[in-house]
Amino acid sequence: MEKIKLLVDTDIFIDYFNDGFFEEILESKGFEIYYSVVTRKELLAKQGLKGSEKQAIIYALKNYKSINITPKIAQQYSALLNEYPEVAKEDALIAATALDKKLPLLIRNWKHYREIRGLVLFGSQMRAS
Repeated sequence: MEKIKLLVDTDIFIDYFNDGFFEEILESKGFEIYYSVVTRKELLAKQGLKGSEKQAIIYALKNYKSINITPKIAQQYSALLNEYPEVAKEDALIAATALDKKLPLLIRNWKHYREIRGLVLFGSQMRAS
């Protein structure tokens, strides 16, 4: 059986690292998990993060596939910011990555992405934003 490919938003990883949420997806052999370098930056830039926590995040992310920002993703990002100026820059980069790579985006916060045409979203409203 072919694995289901997903791009995972930063909030999903935060919930996973803090509370173990989404482990049925992130630890499953049935999924091929991708993340944007933007997610890595957001996770590691959190205020008050201890060195040991940073190391744990870096170690955990090795289980997944990182996607760098390519010229095509940068172009898609620019187009998204022009069309959706209310979308945060980091969210626009993650959305551009999902669109360029044709990956569904696993999210928690629907309001960040719901307006973007062509984006395939799924996720949960597990926690208040």
